[in-house]
Amino acid sequence: MNLSRRNLLAAGSTAGALTVMGAATAPAAAAQGHGRRLRTGFERLAEDGYALLDGQRVGIVTNPTGVTRDVRHIVDVMHADDRVNLVAVFGPEHGFRGTAQAGGSEGRYDDPATGLPVYDTYLKNGRPLADIFTASGVDTVVFDIQDVGARFYTYIWTLYDCMEAAQLAGKRVVVLDRPNPVTGRGALGPVLHKEFASFVGRQPIAQAHGMTVAELARLFNGEFLQTPVHLETVLMSGWRRSDFYDTSGLPWVPPSPNMPTPDTALVYPGTCLFEGTNLSEGRGTTRPFELLGAEGIDARWAEAAGALGLPGVEFREAYFAPTFSKFQGTTVGGVQIHVRDRDIYDPVHTGVALLVTAKRVWSGFSWRADHNIDLLTGSTLVRTMIDAGAGADEVAAAWASELAAFRNLRRHYLLYR
Repeated sequence: MNLSRRNLLAAGSTAGALTVMGAATAPAAAAQGHGRRLRTGFERLAEDGYALLDGQRVGIVTNPTGVTRDVRHIVDVMHADDRVNLVAVFGPEHGFRGTAQAGGSEGRYDDPATGLPVYDTYLKNGRPLADIFTASGVDTVVFDIQDVGARFYTYIWTLYDCMEAAQLAGKRVVVLDRPNPVTGRGALGPVLHKEFASFVGRQPIAQAHGMTVAELARLFNGEFLQTPVHLETVLMSGWRRSDFYDTSGLPWVPPSPNMPTPDTALVYPGTCLFEGTNLSEGRGTTRPFELLGAEGIDARWAEAAGALGLPGVEFREAYFAPTFSKFQGTTVGGVQIHVRDRDIYDPVHTGVALLVTAKRVWSGFSWRADHNIDLLTGSTLVRTMIDAGAGADEVAAAWASELAAFRNLRRHYLLYR
């Protein structure tokens, strides 16, 4: 179903009625579902006998997170079901089967388990990606990937690129929804400025968007695609916006090699900013994005961060030796983040506070020479304010008006209570 700003404005508070598979009552169903088993978009699609895909040649954009409750991959399940004509798989960053590290993919190959052709979508968009969809022979592109809730996690931009390319190729897009693992309670952090658009942020959304992939698909279609694609979404049942992943009853499959647990996802919207610095963001450890550090840092950083009294979080002096990435094989000093109360913890504000304190206590601090931090935060604001001596509260105040505007826009596309 095509969604546009005009449709949403006309529909007003009944915007959910434009989405398939029970969406007319989705908010109520989600609220009533608390305490009952959560059903993902794929579960609901399968329970309906794949009626939404009837008569279609289907391709699916997915990765290792596209699993059923009993951890069977949905590609294997659909391939074995005569009710689905599955003809292609499209792999994102890290690949369909998840063998590639950050910034990599698996390329074009035939899947040994099913014999299906697997096409590489990573860093492809526009007409080249549309041509891949055309060459694959699909009528409908299905998307089912577990997101983690941060603007710079690339799977949501794979979704955006696939929607844009599907429109160019005359294909339909079906998005199967999954939970936002860090809840959908609110949006946090700076909003991307369009001149800083990249694959870690194509469009102006908040750093922690607080939306599910189905909600984001509606937002993309209604606000950012020049021509909306034929979009249909299959919602979850039994999910509320306040739910963390561990309430879902679903197995956690790492969406990428350095997202091993839901705890990682909780801190990631803030500590991924350290990718834009010369400090280790914990890649190459068993606690990526929870461990941060560099040579020459000592206990003063944990003490300075702890003295801020940030809500819901504590900082431990930590030492570690990454097995790959920055400081490979070298023992470094830094902090480990311990979230004590996730209901009041703000990952983005905490991430900025850690940048501020790291720069103040460690003379070796520097931004990456390519100013990657500006792509991650969406503008020069965070970097330039920190360089000018601003504290985390001042930096957050500077993005407040843009965040408020995004929150107002976002609410028109929310599907759950």
